[in-house]
Amino acid sequence: MTGRSAKADAEKIRQYEETIAAAEKKASDNLDMAVRIQADFDNYKKRAQRENEDVRRYASESMISEMLSAVDDLERALSHASMDTDLAKGVSAILQNMMKILSSKGLTEIPTERFDPRLHEALCAEPGDTDGKITEVFQKGYRIGDRVLRYAKVKVTRKQTEEGEQKCQE
Repeated sequence: MTGRSAKADAEKIRQYEETIAAAEKKASDNLDMAVRIQADFDNYKKRAQRENEDVRRYASESMISEMLSAVDDLERALSHASMDTDLAKGVSAILQNMMKILSSKGLTEIPTERFDPRLHEALCAEPGDTDGKITEVFQKGYRIGDRVLRYAKVKVTRKQTEEGEQKCQE
């Protein structure tokens, strides 16, 4: 081999190495892009599934929320009826059946032992020995899981201060 031929071969090898390096970089970039696209697609699928579940849950919550007015009406009817009549027994059976169906969808009544501003709406207060005792329930509250559908409307006690002013809850 001559010096010129060795030089030409070295130049070709350098060009091939540059071409290979460029091809490897492009392949690496394409692989990174494919991995990002796959991750984005996986995130999209998860988000779409969550949104689909939320739509179903909120749709049923909306229907259940609307049915609560019928439950209230049946409860009011029963509170004014004599329970020894067939009509009252029928209304009671309908109410029990509705509550069974709503319970199967996850509806639970909010307990009304102690006032909790996350679950109750205090409509009025009356003097008492302690703060936050619920003395009357004007309208029952309901929730599905941790989500409140309707806050319980209640009357609570407020402890009087020594000067006779009501003490504010914090």
